[in-house]
Amino acid sequence: MAEQKKKLSIIVFSGTIDKLMPVGILTSGAAASGYEVNLFFTFWGLTNITKAGIQRQPAPIDKNYEQMGPIMMQKMQEMKYPMWHQLVQQAKEIGEVKVFACSTTMEFFGIKREDLAEFVDDVVGVATFLDRAEGGTTLFI
Repeated sequence: MAEQKKKLSIIVFSGTIDKLMPVGILTSGAAASGYEVNLFFTFWGLTNITKAGIQRQPAPIDKNYEQMGPIMMQKMQEMKYPMWHQLVQQAKEIGEVKVFACSTTMEFFGIKREDLAEFVDDVVGVATFLDRAEGGTTLFI
């Protein structure tokens, strides 16, 4: 019996740094552990994989955690810890990581393919993402 490949798929809905950092950390950890990783950026998450979104990093922090934001960013700088999108890019270099932009959200926000960061693999709909995610663990962040 053939062993099924480990798979992690993440629906990235949030656009705040306190949610995007775990996306980067989970992606890099899973890729390093041999998982196939699929990231599906939609709504506010999608705005952070545009070229403009990458340029304005760090992303805002959730209002529930805004007091911790400056402390978190200072600690990351002291540690020379990469930003979430750098972690995703590094993960793509070491493992099977695909980054997808939601076609419906792109239309909704008026985002074009050329607006997306270079590390985005494709623009797909929900059905395509669900097919890729099938058989693995799926998280909603």
